[in-house]
Order: sequence, then structure tokens, then C-alpha cells
Amino acid sequence: MNLILLGPPGAGKGTQAKKMIEALKIPQISTGDILRAAVKEGTEMGIEAKKYMDAGKLVPDSVVIGIIDDRLKEADCEKGFILDGFPRTVDQASSLDEMLQKSGRRIDHVVSIEVPDADLLARLTGRWMCTCGASFHKIFNPPKVDGICDLCGAKLYQRDDDKEEAIKVRLENYHKQTAPLIEYYSGKGLLRSIDGTGTPDAIYAAIMAVVNG
Repeated sequence: MNLILLGPPGAGKGTQAKKMIEALKIPQISTGDILRAAVKEGTEMGIEAKKYMDAGKLVPDSVVIGIIDDRLKEADCEKGFILDGFPRTVDQASSLDEMLQKSGRRIDHVVSIEVPDADLLARLTGRWMCTCGASFHKIFNPPKVDGICDLCGAKLYQRDDDKEEAIKVRLENYHKQTAPLIEYYSGKGLLRSIDGTGTPDAIYAAIMAVVNG
């Protein structure tokens, strides 16, 4: 089973991927993770990627594709994989198709977890941190006293990337990148849209109904 998991920041992709790995016995392939692993292992593609990462530049598609190709050839991917965070563009999707074709494989389903932006904003801007390392959420895990850490009594703060303006920019970028991808996979009859506003268990059940259907 070869799957792609799409979804905006805060849609719960990580939570769902963990459950899917367990049920399907296939690995989750996260672009960020494998880029870091390739750099650490000093593979040919990892050395190439490091040049761009050290310069603060985006790693080019050709290098990312090469690293994905290397990863998908590993033994744990024989029965399938879940791609998370890749492809991000139609060009990457097209390169992925060509790469899989060479090894006689193809994508079975593209699962898109869809959540309205207003819900995502509430989820993502609700996180507050403490200098002691504790983390709270206004909706899911509120502190007993608003703005104060339960553990040490210090004042809670919000990270810059959890602030509303930053989240709006992330969502805007996601929609710009992903809208063409959704169209691309819809055209191939591979897109499966899942309502991501329910409980994690309900969302998981909907995903597995698609995957097993």
C-alpha cells in the first residue's frame, strides 16, 4: 500500500500517520526526517543536500527526489509506505510518478485531511509554553489559571511561530502549494478527501475505510 498524506499544518497528520503505521505495518516517510538522516549518514545525496541547507537555501527537487528514491529502496518499504510532507508541488508529484514507474510501483491513494482555516487557527494559536518546559493549550489542555503555568507558577508565553499572523502565512503558503496538487491527484482519480474536524478516532476510521475500501 503506497500512500500520500496531505493536510495543512494542524490537521493532525502526525497523529494519524502513527496509527496508520501500526495498523498497516508500513513506514512513514517524512521529507524533513530523511533529509536530516541522509546528511547525518553522509550519503551522496545527503552531502549534496547539506550544501544547500548550510547556505539556508531550499534543497532542489532533483536532490529531494534522489533522497526519497534511496529511502524507498530500503527493505522496510517493500510492502509500502506513507509519504508525509512530499510531494509539495506538481513538479515533485510528476517526478515521483516517474521514479515509482521505473520500479514498477505506483501511488494507491492520496489521503487529504481537510480542516477549515478557522478551526486550524484555533488549534494552532492555542498553544502556550512555559520556561520550565511545560506546554498548554487553550482548548485541549488549558492551565488552571489563565496565563499561568500549573507546574511552576511562571507566566506562560507564546512562541512566534504559534502567533496568528505567522499561522496565517503558513496556511496561505500551504494552500498555494497544495491546491494544484489536489487538482493533479483528483485528475488521476487518486484523491480521497477526509473530514478532519471530528475526533482523532473518527478521522482515523474514515482514513482506514478509504484505505481498506
